[in-house]
Amino acid sequence: MSMDPTTFRQAFPEFANTALYSDTMVSTWITVATSLVNPLRWMELTDLGIELVTAHHLALSARDQNAAAVGGIPGTMTGPTSAKAVDKVSTSYDTGAATLDNAGFWALTSYGMRYLSLARMMGSGGLQVNGCW
Repeated sequence: MSMDPTTFRQAFPEFANTALYSDTMVSTWITVATSLVNPLRWMELTDLGIELVTAHHLALSARDQNAAAVGGIPGTMTGPTSAKAVDKVSTSYDTGAATLDNAGFWALTSYGMRYLSLARMMGSGGLQVNGCW
Protein backbone atom coordinates (compact mmCIF):
# COMPACT_ATOMS: atom_id res chain seq x y z
CA MET A 1 0.00 0.00 0.00
CA SER A 2 2.09 2.84 -1.34
CA MET A 3 -0.24 5.50 -2.62
CA ASP A 4 1.12 8.67 -4.20
CA PRO A 5 -0.19 11.07 -6.86
CA THR A 6 1.42 9.09 -9.71
CA THR A 7 -0.10 5.79 -8.55
CA PHE A 8 -3.47 7.48 -8.03
CA ARG A 9 -3.43 9.00 -11.52
CA GLN A 10 -2.61 5.63 -13.10
CA ALA A 11 -5.82 4.22 -11.61
CA PHE A 12 -7.89 7.39 -12.20
CA PRO A 13 -6.50 9.09 -15.34
CA GLU A 14 -9.36 11.58 -15.37
CA PHE A 15 -7.36 13.45 -12.68
CA ALA A 16 -4.21 13.73 -14.85
CA ASN A 17 -4.51 17.52 -15.25
CA THR A 18 -1.88 18.72 -12.77
CA ALA A 19 -2.95 22.35 -13.22
CA LEU A 20 -6.39 21.47 -11.83
CA TYR A 21 -5.33 18.62 -9.53
CA SER A 22 -1.88 19.49 -8.19
CA ASP A 23 0.33 16.85 -6.62
CA THR A 24 -0.02 18.69 -3.30
CA MET A 25 -3.82 18.57 -3.49
CA VAL A 26 -3.82 14.89 -4.47
CA SER A 27 -1.37 14.06 -1.67
CA THR A 28 -3.51 15.92 0.86
CA TRP A 29 -6.61 13.94 -0.02
CA ILE A 30 -4.65 10.68 -0.11
CA THR A 31 -3.60 11.41 3.48
CA VAL A 32 -7.21 12.03 4.50
CA ALA A 33 -8.40 8.93 2.65
CA THR A 34 -5.75 6.74 4.28
CA SER A 35 -7.20 7.60 7.68
CA LEU A 36 -10.72 6.65 6.56
CA VAL A 37 -10.00 3.26 4.97
CA ASN A 38 -9.24 0.48 7.47
CA PRO A 39 -6.82 -2.01 5.85
CA LEU A 40 -7.97 -4.75 8.25
CA ARG A 41 -11.43 -4.58 6.67
CA TRP A 42 -10.59 -3.55 3.11
CA MET A 43 -7.63 -5.96 2.76
CA GLU A 44 -6.66 -6.21 -0.94
CA LEU A 45 -9.14 -3.45 -1.82
CA THR A 46 -7.50 -0.90 0.51
CA ASP A 47 -5.87 1.03 -2.34
CA LEU A 48 -9.18 1.19 -4.20
CA GLY A 49 -10.92 2.61 -1.13
CA ILE A 50 -8.21 5.24 -0.72
CA GLU A 51 -8.41 6.12 -4.42
CA LEU A 52 -12.21 6.47 -4.35
CA VAL A 53 -12.15 8.77 -1.31
CA THR A 54 -9.39 10.82 -2.92
CA ALA A 55 -11.28 11.05 -6.23
CA HIS A 56 -14.46 12.10 -4.38
CA HIS A 57 -12.70 14.99 -2.66
CA LEU A 58 -10.86 16.04 -5.81
CA ALA A 59 -14.14 16.14 -7.76
CA LEU A 60 -15.68 18.33 -5.06
CA SER A 61 -12.60 20.57 -5.13
CA ALA A 62 -12.93 20.94 -8.90
CA ARG A 63 -16.56 22.03 -8.48
CA ASP A 64 -15.44 24.66 -5.98
CA GLN A 65 -12.68 25.88 -8.31
CA ASN A 66 -15.13 26.10 -11.22
CA ALA A 67 -17.61 28.06 -9.11
CA ALA A 68 -14.92 30.50 -7.97
CA ALA A 69 -13.65 30.94 -11.55
CA VAL A 70 -17.02 32.36 -12.65
CA GLY A 71 -17.57 34.51 -9.57
CA GLY A 72 -19.58 31.96 -7.63
CA ILE A 73 -19.13 30.98 -4.03
CA PRO A 74 -16.91 27.91 -3.62
CA GLY A 75 -18.15 25.29 -1.20
CA THR A 76 -21.85 25.80 -1.90
CA MET A 77 -23.65 22.49 -1.37
CA THR A 78 -26.00 21.15 -4.01
CA GLY A 79 -27.53 17.73 -4.40
CA PRO A 80 -27.98 15.67 -7.54
CA THR A 81 -29.92 17.40 -10.32
CA SER A 82 -33.29 15.77 -10.88
CA ALA A 83 -34.68 18.14 -13.53
CA LYS A 84 -33.42 20.92 -15.77
CA ALA A 85 -35.22 23.13 -18.29
CA VAL A 86 -33.80 25.50 -20.87
CA ASP A 87 -36.34 27.32 -23.03
CA LYS A 88 -38.68 24.57 -24.33
CA VAL A 89 -36.36 21.64 -23.64
CA SER A 90 -36.42 19.84 -20.32
CA THR A 91 -34.62 16.83 -18.92
CA SER A 92 -35.16 14.93 -15.70
CA TYR A 93 -33.30 12.07 -14.07
CA ASP A 94 -34.29 9.36 -11.64
CA THR A 95 -31.74 10.27 -8.98
CA GLY A 96 -33.15 7.62 -6.65
CA ALA A 97 -31.96 4.87 -8.98
CA ALA A 98 -28.33 5.90 -8.51
CA THR A 99 -28.25 6.80 -4.82
CA LEU A 100 -27.92 4.89 -1.58
CA ASP A 101 -30.03 5.45 1.51
CA ASN A 102 -28.42 7.83 3.99
CA ALA A 103 -25.46 8.46 1.68
CA GLY A 104 -25.30 12.14 2.64
CA PHE A 105 -21.98 13.73 1.70
CA TRP A 106 -20.88 10.67 -0.27
CA ALA A 107 -23.83 11.08 -2.68
CA LEU A 108 -22.30 14.25 -4.11
CA THR A 109 -20.09 12.31 -6.57
CA SER A 110 -20.10 8.94 -8.29
CA TYR A 111 -16.77 8.22 -6.59
CA GLY A 112 -18.34 8.80 -3.20
CA MET A 113 -21.21 6.48 -4.05
CA ARG A 114 -18.81 3.73 -5.13
CA TYR A 115 -16.77 4.21 -1.96
CA LEU A 116 -19.83 4.11 0.29
CA SER A 117 -21.23 1.05 -1.46
CA LEU A 118 -17.98 -0.84 -0.87
CA ALA A 119 -17.46 0.59 2.63
CA ARG A 120 -20.84 -0.72 3.72
CA MET A 121 -19.86 -4.18 2.54
CA MET A 122 -16.47 -3.95 4.25
CA GLY A 123 -18.17 -3.03 7.50
CA SER A 124 -20.66 -5.88 7.50
CA GLY A 125 -20.15 -9.13 9.32
CA GLY A 126 -17.56 -10.05 11.91
CA LEU A 127 -13.85 -9.53 11.75
CA GLN A 128 -11.43 -11.78 13.57
CA VAL A 129 -7.75 -11.06 13.89
CA ASN A 130 -5.61 -14.11 14.70
CA GLY A 131 -4.53 -14.27 18.31
CA CYS A 132 -7.19 -11.85 19.59
CA TRP A 133 -10.35 -12.71 21.46
